[in-house]
Amino acid sequence: MRKWISFPQKQGTASRQAHADFPEEAIYEREAGRSGFFGPATHFHHQHAPTGWSDWQGPLRPRLFDFNQLKDINPESPWAVPSLLHNANCKFRLWDISEPMKKLARNADGDELLFIHDGSAELFCDYGHMSLRDGDYVVIPRSTNWRLVPNEQMRILMIEATNSAYQLPDKGLVGNHAIFDPAVLDVPEINDAFKAQYSEDEWQVEVKKHGEISLVTFPYNPLDAVGWHGDLAPVRVNWRDIRPLMSHRYHLPPSAHTTFVADGFVVCTFVPRPIESDPGALKVPFYHNNDDYDEVLFYHAGDFFSRDNIDRGMVTFHPAGFTHGPHPKAFQAGREHKKKFTDEVAVMLDTRHSLSVGSAADGVEDPEYVNSWQEKK
Repeated sequence: MRKWISFPQKQGTASRQAHADFPEEAIYEREAGRSGFFGPATHFHHQHAPTGWSDWQGPLRPRLFDFNQLKDINPESPWAVPSLLHNANCKFRLWDISEPMKKLARNADGDELLFIHDGSAELFCDYGHMSLRDGDYVVIPRSTNWRLVPNEQMRILMIEATNSAYQLPDKGLVGNHAIFDPAVLDVPEINDAFKAQYSEDEWQVEVKKHGEISLVTFPYNPLDAVGWHGDLAPVRVNWRDIRPLMSHRYHLPPSAHTTFVADGFVVCTFVPRPIESDPGALKVPFYHNNDDYDEVLFYHAGDFFSRDNIDRGMVTFHPAGFTHGPHPKAFQAGREHKKKFTDEVAVMLDTRHSLSVGSAADGVEDPEYVNSWQEKK
């Protein structure tokens, strides 16, 4: 048995509660916490912004990747797409696809999560047929046969739960129907579109295991189920179905927006919501040391109110080990309560273990991002 060393203390000038009613002489709050936002934490009050560095040398730095500039991410097979960020628990990839898949895909390494950034498609899998649109999440269970028939050019964010499975978060006091009701989860159907693709023609399945590909040939289409029953299946939810937790008096931590959990990481979704209206409440993300998790944000749509010069399709990467938070203009706008509503949509990946950056991502990094917290004079 073990427990955190916990003995809440207070020194000097500080607010009574976190993220609210800051003393005027120390408006910059910094949270140092453990286990994401679930462990012990201390809230410092500083005279200067904790992100006010004037220079940065060395590899531990905030990074920005413009994945709109990526090339060669449109192979026929999803297993030929390069990993942009990865560790032993997950792989973060982007895939461009415009033509129907000629082979079935099967991931024997773990569950696959698809997020449709652009475009639409028809998904055919062991369980039936499902139509996909922009903003859809689709969880594909490990070792499911599947293929896509795009209706147009697509860009898909793929996050593999390596040797793991996607589950829903524990919603605690707010209950099972908060954030999104499981009733909105859609599953594939054995419908006319699925039956129309039954075939006695030869089909091949590309099976990925330990990162290696096996090619299995069948003299018929193995997507030939006539029915199924059970509680294991691909599921779809769109960000538009998410009804975020909110408080007009308290800025909630990112963990309140968790959509899926897997071993060693979580996937969160930030969707449009009212900004805190209480005069003393913090109205932008708080400066924090998330010292046990690497943080990745994929910007899908809207105006990313806590960041400057971020466009859709870009990705920020904040490794664990330093303080990060809003850019200076966003922080000041929050103090002045200039915005009443956020219209951003973003997918966040928080990993318990350090991520490595793939060579494809290295090639589209903006090296000046580390300096973007410097106040312009």
